[in-house]
Amino acid sequence: MKKKQILLYTAFFLIMALLPLVANSKWLAVGTTFLIFSVVALSQDIVLGKAGMFNMGQALFFGLGAYTTAILNAKFNWPLLATMPLAILVPALFGILLAGPIIHLRGDYLLVTTIGFNIVFVQVLQNNLGGITGGPNGIFGVESLSLPGLADSPQTSAFYLSLIVLLITFVLMHNLEKSKAGRALHYLREDDLAAGAIGINTRVYKIFSFGLGAGMAGMAGTIYANQYSAVSPEAFDFVQSVLFFSIVIVGGSSIPGILLGVFLMFVLPEIFRDFATWRYFIFGIAMIMTMILRPRGLWPASFGNIPKELIRGDQNGR
Repeated sequence: MKKKQILLYTAFFLIMALLPLVANSKWLAVGTTFLIFSVVALSQDIVLGKAGMFNMGQALFFGLGAYTTAILNAKFNWPLLATMPLAILVPALFGILLAGPIIHLRGDYLLVTTIGFNIVFVQVLQNNLGGITGGPNGIFGVESLSLPGLADSPQTSAFYLSLIVLLITFVLMHNLEKSKAGRALHYLREDDLAAGAIGINTRVYKIFSFGLGAGMAGMAGTIYANQYSAVSPEAFDFVQSVLFFSIVIVGGSSIPGILLGVFLMFVLPEIFRDFATWRYFIFGIAMIMTMILRPRGLWPASFGNIPKELIRGDQNGR
C-alpha cells in the first residue's frame, strides 16, 4: 500500500472514530448507516467494478445476511456475533448457486436477471416463508450488541462495530486487489474473451466474484440488523440495489471512490433532507453526467500490471 493511501485511510478512520464524540443521535445513526452501506457498496464493487458484470441485485445478499442474523438471534437466541459466520456463508453459497446458471449472460441480460432475483427475494420475505420471515412486518427483537465500555450506549456500540467491520473489509479489498484473483477480475472487466484466451478460467472467477461479493454483503447485513434491532422486506428491495449500483458507477471502482459515492448518494441527501423528493432525479443526473465526463467514476481504480492494450481508454474515460 502506498504511503499516500496509508495516510488517507488513517485519517478517514481517525475522523470516523471521533465522530461519536461530536455527533448527536441522528447523525450518529447516519454515520453508522454510511459505514454499513460502504461495506455493501464495496461488495457490489467486486462484481460490478472489478469483474465488470452488471449485477443489480446486491440488496438480495445484504438482506439474506440480515435475515439470517435476525432469525438466528431473535427466534433461536443465538448470540449476535455467533450469527455472523452463517450470515456470511448463506449469502455466499446463494450467490454461487445463482451465478452458476446465469454467468454466461452479458450486459443488460444479466442486469435484468439479477433484478428479477431481487424482486422474487422480497416477495418471498413478504409471504412469510416457512413462518419465519415475519411477512411484511419483518422480524423484531434483534439483539443490540454492547461493546466493552459502551454498555449504556447501544447506538455508539453499533457505530464502532460497523467501523470495525469496514476496517476488515478494507483489508480484504486491498488484499484482493493485489492478489492473482484480483488481477484476473480486472482482466475480466476489460475483456473476458481476451482473459480466456490467455488462460484465465473466466467462469470460475465470475462465480468467485459473485460468491465473495455476496458473503461480504451478508456480513454487512449482520451489523444492519444489530443497528436497527429489526429487519423488514422493504429495506432490501430493488431500490436499494439501484443505490448500491449507482454508488459504484458514480464513485468509481476504488476504495476512496466507493466512500465518495456513498457520501454523495446517501449522506448528501440526508444533509439536504428538505429536497429528499428530488433524490432519484439527482441519482439519474449524477449517473448521466458521470458516464459522459468520467466513465470510470469520480475516483477510478488504478490498473496495476494490466497491459495497456487491454484497457478500454485511459483512466479519465477517453
